[in-house]
Amino acid sequence: MRLKPSFKKYLLIALGSLSLGLGAVGVAVPVLPTTPFLLIALFCYLRSSRRLYDWLIHHRLFGTYLYNYITYRAVPRQTKIGALIFLWAGLITSIILVDALFVRLILLAVGIVVSIHILSLKTITKEQQNAPNPQSVQEASPARVESAQEESAS
Repeated sequence: MRLKPSFKKYLLIALGSLSLGLGAVGVAVPVLPTTPFLLIALFCYLRSSRRLYDWLIHHRLFGTYLYNYITYRAVPRQTKIGALIFLWAGLITSIILVDALFVRLILLAVGIVVSIHILSLKTITKEQQNAPNPQSVQEASPARVESAQEESAS
């Protein structure tokens, strides 16, 4: 059974918007991953709406981050430091507020795994940061977005 193009388009827009919302919440909730959801949103928008894709890749908060992640598979050092501080501040607060040892151990394990992932990302250089802005991603291939999405999920 083949989906009608308009149904597929609206389904992808809905999935992309849901992923974008979850990614935005993930900025504030340390256990919820931001990057995979933003990459899913970018992929869905790329396949369904050029206007939404352009909006996200040029977004004030997420655009440069997505561009650097897709183009260089890297993030700036300041982003790594900020992510680790925010992650551990939220996790430590949660660990203090939760009484169950099992939940505390899960939070600790999540923090360690996420920290390893963040530290394993390449650090983008100043020269690369001064490279063309996300407008140069205008013709980004779906394969590049898909491969970045697959890498962040693993």
